[in-house]
Amino acid sequence: MVAPAVPEITEEILHEAVDTRTESLSSLRELGPPDLVHLVKQPLKNPGKHYGVYHHVTGVDASSSASLAAYINTLTYKEFGNSATAKTVEGTYCCYNAFSRVDMRVHAPFPGSVDSYCVDERGEKRKATDELWLETYLCSVLRAYSYADDGSGETIRKIMGVRRFNPVSSTETEHKFLSAAEQLFFRGWQLGSDSVVQVPNNVSNHLTAGLLKYFSTTGRHTSGINLFEKLRSQNVEVASLLAKVLFMGNEEVQGVRVLYEALKESPMDYVMLDTQAEFLLKKAETAPTPELREERLRMALGCADRSTIAAPSEFGTWARLAQVYVAMEDWENALTILNSCPMFTYQDKDAPVMPEPKDVNLPTLPETRLDEIDSEPDSRFSEQVDPSLLGLRAAAYRGTFKQAYSILTEMTAKIGWDQLLKIRSNVFVMEDEYRNEKQEPSYPAKRNASTDALRGSPDHTTNGETAPKEGAETDEVEDEKKNATLAAEQTEGLERPPSAIDPEVVRKAEENGDNEDHFSRLNNKRLCERWLDSLFMVLYEDLRVYTIWRTQMAQYRAQSMQYKKSAEEWEILGSLAERLQHTDEAVEAYRACLGQRFSPKALAGILKVFEKQKSTRESVAALIRLVTWQYRWYSEFSPELLHTIRTLIEDEGAVKVRSIIQATNLPQNVLDLTHHYAALCATFRSSGTDG
Repeated sequence: MVAPAVPEITEEILHEAVDTRTESLSSLRELGPPDLVHLVKQPLKNPGKHYGVYHHVTGVDASSSASLAAYINTLTYKEFGNSATAKTVEGTYCCYNAFSRVDMRVHAPFPGSVDSYCVDERGEKRKATDELWLETYLCSVLRAYSYADDGSGETIRKIMGVRRFNPVSSTETEHKFLSAAEQLFFRGWQLGSDSVVQVPNNVSNHLTAGLLKYFSTTGRHTSGINLFEKLRSQNVEVASLLAKVLFMGNEEVQGVRVLYEALKESPMDYVMLDTQAEFLLKKAETAPTPELREERLRMALGCADRSTIAAPSEFGTWARLAQVYVAMEDWENALTILNSCPMFTYQDKDAPVMPEPKDVNLPTLPETRLDEIDSEPDSRFSEQVDPSLLGLRAAAYRGTFKQAYSILTEMTAKIGWDQLLKIRSNVFVMEDEYRNEKQEPSYPAKRNASTDALRGSPDHTTNGETAPKEGAETDEVEDEKKNATLAAEQTEGLERPPSAIDPEVVRKAEENGDNEDHFSRLNNKRLCERWLDSLFMVLYEDLRVYTIWRTQMAQYRAQSMQYKKSAEEWEILGSLAERLQHTDEAVEAYRACLGQRFSPKALAGILKVFEKQKSTRESVAALIRLVTWQYRWYSEFSPELLHTIRTLIEDEGAVKVRSIIQATNLPQNVLDLTHHYAALCATFRSSGTDG
């Protein structure tokens, strides 16, 4: 298999990339940034002058200095960039060890001997030991999975010039990975956790998340069961991870038995209780009768409710309880529980902060040439976008806020906006309601627990929200402006949610009041958290833009006119519809986007629908293009795309999937890239590859 091209970013000052990385070590909070590879080159025509180039990489074997030196060595023989006019004098490979919080480095001069050492947060050199290399290797594999692109291209666009390799491409490397994970498992909490987990522990951290993602991607469930069986004998908490892998492998009876036995020993383990609730919630969705569905939801409710008692400060337990209430169509309790969720500031993945480069060279391999993909960058940056589409704040939600917003949109999709507002006013103290009551002479001196909510939630702007961006004015025809006005008028029925009252105002009123009768109607209501109040406003904006779009579309169709938008606008509208859980409309918008130019985000969105519909040929066609786009931007590995092709092979068989790939009317070099993903499934002996 041909390796991805090598991007080259040229420094203004020699070694400034490595120096900048050293300075940033003290500010790293997660698994660390992608590995940095720095080369010093010497022009053939001017031997006395040196200059530095660098790129980033994930998935390279970082188990020893020799393996990293071998990677540097491969670069010296590549004819990429301006290497035909210059020779490499020396190379430095930097790989972050998140356990010991040091940067492992290998320096390889040409010719000369390899030197390995590590740099701590103070910038001081230390000796590289075997224990440090073990930690570094495990971190590098976790980074490769955590920082991989999901197929949509969003991760690839965040950092320029990153080569992404598959860190575990055979059963031999799997054994090496799982052996390292077993040795360091009970130190995994030191790596931190996803932003939806408040306190990392033995079973909720970046290591366990990486392991579960690996088993889910590759289908190597037996290896996962063996690993967690051994670890469970040391700590009963691991039973939750063992059960999750058993559920992945369709060993549901055994998974339930494992949780049952473990909970007898540790009845208030919130991860085990949450795993039970999640399992029962999924089983309720596929229940053959309403009675059985109701029984499973009732059991899920008991588990989810108990998990919130076991871990009241964790977002995940409260979110699961809210999801159960939504499934039970108990809307008031769902909204009440959602309001109780503890929200955390989103901590993004560590990314390299590099100085402004002197030059950037992003080469393209002939093997990734495909006309529809190659034309994407030229058209993408010349498109105009309506400012109202750029200002949709929900698109910037991450972490806990994104999950909470998803629960809110699920409720809206099921009962409608008007009904949601009615339930909201039943549950929370509304501004106009409070003003009417405030005219009375007093407020109760005694506090009611039902009017108190969790405090200390961050302002919604801490979750990655950005102010509306400035957009270029769109050149729309007069008819479209008139239709937009008509559509806006039709959205007047979309009532803007009145803000909930400020908790501080209520507190002041409480301190000054002495009569309990006047506010009796408010005593059974809660104060809406500011972040949830903000979510309602953001949801209103999403629904308003969505309604205008659908109304305009209907009007244009009635007049047999073409509804025109730029590809970027269609992509945003598709994302909006997907966010609001309107699948058909999302596919319609994504198709319109793809009709104008290639968009990995739009194609990845459509691929999800193809997977659900079991549309094999359409899924394969989308996969080929997404794999090629990924490879074009130096990524030979995407866990989500590998998972998709593995699922197709399980359903249809490897022979049929390979035949469909080969029958596609695209260049052979492009098809070979997707064949490489299919070959990985055969290497891991996935179900469906035997025939």
